[in-house]
Order: sequence, then structure tokens, then C-alpha cells
Amino acid sequence: MSRISGFRLLTVSITFAALAAACAAPPPAARPPAQPQEQPTAPAAETIKIGALYGVTGGMSSIDAPGLNGMKLAAKQINAAGGVLGRQIELIAIDGKTDQTATTNAASEMINVHKVVAIGGLNDSTFALAAGPIAQQAGIPFVTAGATLPTLPEQIGDFFFMAPFGDDAQAYAIADYAIDDLGAKTAYMLVDQAYDFTTALAKFFKERFTGRGGTIVLEDIYKSGDTDFSAQIAKVKALNPQPDVLFISAVPSEAGLTTKQFRDAGLTQPIISGDGFDTPLIAEVAGEVADEVYYSTHAALDNPDPKVQNFVKAYTEEYGRGPENAFAALGYDTLNLIADAIKRAGSADPKAIRDALAATQGFNAVTGEITYQEGKRKPNKSVTIIKVQDGKYSFVKEIKP
Repeated sequence: MSRISGFRLLTVSITFAALAAACAAPPPAARPPAQPQEQPTAPAAETIKIGALYGVTGGMSSIDAPGLNGMKLAAKQINAAGGVLGRQIELIAIDGKTDQTATTNAASEMINVHKVVAIGGLNDSTFALAAGPIAQQAGIPFVTAGATLPTLPEQIGDFFFMAPFGDDAQAYAIADYAIDDLGAKTAYMLVDQAYDFTTALAKFFKERFTGRGGTIVLEDIYKSGDTDFSAQIAKVKALNPQPDVLFISAVPSEAGLTTKQFRDAGLTQPIISGDGFDTPLIAEVAGEVADEVYYSTHAALDNPDPKVQNFVKAYTEEYGRGPENAFAALGYDTLNLIADAIKRAGSADPKAIRDALAATQGFNAVTGEITYQEGKRKPNKSVTIIKVQDGKYSFVKEIKP
């Protein structure tokens, strides 16, 4: 036998021995079942970014800070209920500082940096006129919470909407109240010349009051930021006979100051105004002499309507105090209105949101029903009259359109 044949025989023997050993060995331990591989977590749906533009510092802070709080409360409630279109709302809040330049810069930052799909806020027409055109040019819908110049939508463009009524509505309402409920036949007017709101409110008040047979016995002016009204008060005191009512067209920062100085001077006739007087500053600054003050505004927070009281309860639970004024409710309504439009649009595309806003019918808000007539972007809402007596604010009357 050759050496190769011997090698093959040896190899075959080894192979058979290995097979025999394998057959005699115990079976290997069973392996644990394979674990399914972890799937990567699906990314959370992108938030819907909405701008909240207010002057939370400066002269508008007493109405704008509550407005921002109202928007934040609405966002929290919407998100807790699942958001909109399965996405959470993210508020982008930037302080406009009651300054036109800061306000325009804030609007630009919201649009160009944060990529918001809509903006809400601002309670004064001068600042709405500063920020609104920026949103209009960018094709971003803007809903003003409390700016009331009735021509704002036409001046700014088709992406601009009002949540409140116009100055014409509230000026007519307080003029009617002065004549019908206070029995006024004559009025004195003091008008802040610095703001579109104050000049428009005065114009519409005069139009209504004189149109119904009343007489304006004296018109006087001042400029926002003035702190001494003694010269104007001296002119009023020199009038004989005295006017039946004192109409003061002011922004919130001067509401308490004018009330205090006129009362301290011994002028006791009713002071009447618009929603610039819807501020805690009347009671805080004028104190015990804050009486016989009447103003038109958007809602009475002591209204027993469940919509109003549910809002008051939620706001109080969230912030540890009740809503400071109707502007808190307007901020709340503004965000809910935008969210409702996004839901109806089925999209967070700005143009789709704009179109859905324009089609709003019968939106049931805390501050009243919002409907936009075809081609119009200002709602026709009721006006509430509030009385301040001994520093206490209370509902007096609702005047329907």
C-alpha cells in the first residue's frame, strides 16, 4: 500500500470517530429566542408656531400683559386637549415694549427667524399699523386682539383681521349710554393726540353725541406722557354751567392719572371713555376717588355667562389671580380663533389659515360671537359698559349692535 492510501485511510477513520462522538454527546443547550430589534422612536410632530406680539413693558403693559397671559392659557388648554391637527401649538412671544420700532422688529423676527404661520396680539391701533404691514407683505395672517381702529383691515390688507369691535361701535355705545342712562346733554372732551385710537374714539364719540342732540361745550387736548393736567382742569372749572359728563379719550397709562387729578380738583360729574380705561390703573392710581367712571369695553368679567365664568376660573387657577380686564379674554379668544381656523383649514399653511379666518361664522368667543361678513375682517360684536365706583369694577349694561 502506498503512503497516500494510508493517509486516506487514516482520514476516514478520524472522520468516523468524530461522527460517533457527536452522536454520543448531549444536545446543545437551547438558545433563548431572539429579541426583536428596537425600532427607532418616531420623531414628534413639528409644532405649529404662532406669534404672540404684545407690549408687555411700557405704557401698554396693563392691558398687553393680561392679553399675553390669555393667549398662553389658550395654548395650554389646546395642547392638553391634543393640539391642532395632531400637533402642539408653540407660542413665540416677543415684547414690543410699547415702541413702534421694537414692535416692527419683533414682527420681523417672528416671521423670518421663527417661521410663525400666524401672529396674534397687540391692543393698540398705532402698534397694529406698525406690525400689520410686515405680516401682510410676508403673507402671514395677523389677528389683532384689541386694536379697534375700524379701518385697520382696509389700511393693512387682506391678511389682517380684528378680534374686537371697532372704535365706532364703542364710541357710539358710550355716547348712547351718556344720553340715555346718565341724562347727559352737554359734554367736555379731553383727547390724547398721540394715538390713532384716542383720536378715532373722540371723533366717533363727538359724531354720535352731537348727532343725537348733545353739545360739546369744550374740546381740549394733551399728548401721551403728560403727567400734569392742571391747565386743562382749570378750563373745565371755569365753565358755567358745568358740562354734564367728562369724556376723556386716553390710553391706559393716563386713565388712572386723569381720573385722580380731575376728582382731586373737585370735578364730580361722570367720567366716560372707551376701552383705554379698561385697566387696573384706575383703581390703583385714583384709589378711593375712582368713582362715577364709565367706559365701554369688550366683556364684563362678572357676567354670569358660563363662557365668561369658565374663562375666569381657568385664568385664576393658572395665574393665582382673576383676569385683570377684558384684554385677557381678548388674548384668549384670539388664539382660539386662530387655532379654529387652522383646524377648519386642515393645514398650517398661512394662506389656508387666512382663507379659513375669512370664512369664520358664529365663532363663540368669551368676548362675543365673531363672524366676518364677506369681504370684511371686522366683527360686529356687542359692547359692554362697565362702572367704576370706589375702585370697584362692575357690569352695567350690554349694548347690542
